[in-house]
Amino acid sequence: MLLKDKKILLAVTGSIAIYKALELIRLYIKAGAQVRVIMTKGAKKFISPITFEAISQSKVLDEENESWDKTQDYNHIDIGKWSDIFVIAPCSANTINKLSNGLADNLLTQTALAYPRMKILAPAANTNMLKNPMTQASLKMLNLCNFEIISSQTKELVCKDVGDGAMAEPEEIFYATARELLKEEYWVNRKAVLSGGGTVEKIDDVRYISNYSSGKMASSLALSLYLKGADVCLVSSRGHENLPKAIHIIPVQSSSEMYEYLVDSIRVAKKGILTKTTLMDDSRPTLIQKKPFLFMVAAVSDYIPSFPQNGKMKKDMIGSSWDLNLKQNIDILSSLDKNDIISIGFKAEMDEVTALNSASSMLEKKSLDAVCLNILGENNSFGSNTNEIELILKNNSYSFKGEKLQISLGILNKLQKEFKNDE
Repeated sequence: MLLKDKKILLAVTGSIAIYKALELIRLYIKAGAQVRVIMTKGAKKFISPITFEAISQSKVLDEENESWDKTQDYNHIDIGKWSDIFVIAPCSANTINKLSNGLADNLLTQTALAYPRMKILAPAANTNMLKNPMTQASLKMLNLCNFEIISSQTKELVCKDVGDGAMAEPEEIFYATARELLKEEYWVNRKAVLSGGGTVEKIDDVRYISNYSSGKMASSLALSLYLKGADVCLVSSRGHENLPKAIHIIPVQSSSEMYEYLVDSIRVAKKGILTKTTLMDDSRPTLIQKKPFLFMVAAVSDYIPSFPQNGKMKKDMIGSSWDLNLKQNIDILSSLDKNDIISIGFKAEMDEVTALNSASSMLEKKSLDAVCLNILGENNSFGSNTNEIELILKNNSYSFKGEKLQISLGILNKLQKEFKNDE
């Protein structure tokens, strides 16, 4: 119920991509939101209003039923007051160009002109129409006028042309909407770097050493940080496939790769974020330097092959038994520069008796600000969608249990409270 009680106004225009809007509404409602729909005349040529009314469980607003009855809010002024956010998906090239010029010749554009808060726009058009200099200029203008543009996709279009113009997938629009509704000032314009998954250490070109870490906890944390408004970079070996495109993902395999990219990502994170200007702001872009976060969630191999081989080692070369020579791996978390960054380590243990002491020792020895302790068991194993985490701070500790996304949001809330004055 990520969007419980949130009110979303969705406008749809005349585009073949309108069928995706039905799935988008389903995602909103599944997350607990209330949804109302505005349809243009062009939109009704593709799908009947009754279909949207059945999915959204609310009456569609269009040119023919706009009402100024004081007991209702079915007009282009009051429906905007009702909603927490305004989403236009799909948005045709025609509507894009109208909006950028401040035209209000139909119900949708009238509503948009009267709507003072953030608006999310997902273009859908033929490649030539979308790439036309006029449309591109309009998109740039809208980007400076309280619109967030969700980039279209390059694929085969209905007209059989292959190019940019297909509307973004419903999940991508859903996550952008959720981010706008859930973001918090503490995390906005703050960089966060995460590691995730189990490292893959080469034996030869077909064999490797790894572990059972799925990368799901790191991905849940990355998604939670994104939803709260952070600028997120995830360095991970697995489990990141379905995250929003706005999360910067660096796929890696070995621990040496992971270390190299973490060093670079932390260096970039410490530089801060350059904010963009708007038409209402004549000042130059501002460099914001909020202290970044590091979440070391990855399960890094403790030992790696001493002599990784090229090609495939044959059985007749190895013999009837194989003594694999291993050497101790680098301790990535201890080796990283953690100055001017809030660092959170993750510790997986199986022995409940020694787990807490082990995590507390990690907090001190590796100069961390917090440790998330995960005691593995039958009901809390690698790869599951649920977890149990003990967040251990220098002077406090908190327990979390449930879905990994729910736990991640809870951890971030506690960290925000703990470090709100640590800038």
